[in-house]
Amino acid sequence: MPFLENDDKPAAGATGTTQSDLFQPVGAAAENVDVGDEDRVVDNIESLCMNCHENGTTKMLLISIPFFREVILMSFECPHCNFKNSEIQSAGEIQPRGVKYTFRIDNPDDLQRQVVKSDSCTCKFPSLDLEIPAQRGQLTTVEGLLRGVLEDLETDQVKRKDVDKENYYKIEQFLERANKMLDDDPKTGSYPWNLELDDPAGNSWVQPVLEDLRGKWVRTDYPRSREQNEALSLNPDAPENQVGQQEISTVGGGDDVEITKDEVYSFPASCPTCNMSAVTNMKMVDIPHFTEVVIMSTICDHCGYKSNEVKTGGAVPGKGRRITLKVTSEEDLARDILKSETCALSVPEIKLDLTPGTLGGRFTTLEGLISQVHDELHGRIFSETSDSMTVEEKYRWEKFFDGLKKAREGKVEFTVILEDPLAASYLQNLYAPDPDPNMTIEDYERTEEQNEDLGLNDMVLEGYGSDKEKEEGEDKEDEQS
Repeated sequence: MPFLENDDKPAAGATGTTQSDLFQPVGAAAENVDVGDEDRVVDNIESLCMNCHENGTTKMLLISIPFFREVILMSFECPHCNFKNSEIQSAGEIQPRGVKYTFRIDNPDDLQRQVVKSDSCTCKFPSLDLEIPAQRGQLTTVEGLLRGVLEDLETDQVKRKDVDKENYYKIEQFLERANKMLDDDPKTGSYPWNLELDDPAGNSWVQPVLEDLRGKWVRTDYPRSREQNEALSLNPDAPENQVGQQEISTVGGGDDVEITKDEVYSFPASCPTCNMSAVTNMKMVDIPHFTEVVIMSTICDHCGYKSNEVKTGGAVPGKGRRITLKVTSEEDLARDILKSETCALSVPEIKLDLTPGTLGGRFTTLEGLISQVHDELHGRIFSETSDSMTVEEKYRWEKFFDGLKKAREGKVEFTVILEDPLAASYLQNLYAPDPDPNMTIEDYERTEEQNEDLGLNDMVLEGYGSDKEKEEGEDKEDEQS
């Protein structure tokens, strides 16, 4: 089951009209229409038709998308030439990080998953070598996203056949391959295939389903590059963003600073939400029978953004590590747990499966981690969104959250599995230095795909800097000279 990550932000404290007043959930908006509410839900605006240059009508709806956030839906129709156009614009703020989604389509049912594509999002279909650049926003499905491209290509095929036969046949072959990907019959269709979304603004989304297995729905959050910030009109070098940074005691600078475990260090940073100056606090912690880790916390006084993260260091191990714990009592819930960014966590009994990267790096207790999963996911699923669910789907989510709650309270026995290809995660051994009877630790060989994802295939992991390599390097330098 995929998990939707949600950054920790305080509620806005400003008075007056708030977003919750303007943006209604789908169910509430429908009810207003049915009872004939005097306050119009849909705004009608007279607009110029770009097709015939007569006046048409644009309908605007401020709405809250289930499992997502607030957006503006716009639909234009011209009564003169019957031209129609629909698009979506994000009404939410730019998110602290960019986001990438990889969704695997295994059968025709997956084609109906909802897709929110913002105007800063790039879509890719690797099987077709097709990329849709950032353009207008859309609220559609997986099938609708691809079929819109095919309809555009088919528009001029009749003319192209007489004018440019070479490209005509190439496009025909492309359309044939793409139509197989949209085939309603799993036996004749080209399944599976992947859809990739990359949105630096973090405002795009692909619908998850509770039964999704690991690897089918993958979300990855990443820090934006300088070029991406500039494309989003975010300038970290603006003078107003440098205010107050000189008052912060920094690490490094012109003098060497010795990092000790007993002190908390602060250094200036830019807030990923409002891009104003912020403070990042850092502290080294030595975990017994494991390794040293760095805990980092960023706080912004301007918008209230805050985040907590843990980083592990050291050499890349030759193998991954899998830790399995049988939780049988409330005492087990108090165990310290370090879940690195590369670690996947699963609890088979309640169908919980956190893909690598979810929640970032966390150093907490087992109870605290389960509570965080429950509270954030429950708020995302049932906060003004449950009206769009079917009865059966709502029952499945409620059953899942009931299992999470019982596990958090220690009312049921369950198994926790940590699988980290970099062996950078940790679960406290209550019997240390003796073996824990309820815990199993095993090292495993990473797959070729895992090594590729971690960027290890091009790295030298053994014998790096050996005398033989140094001699070969010196011989090459002598030959070049």
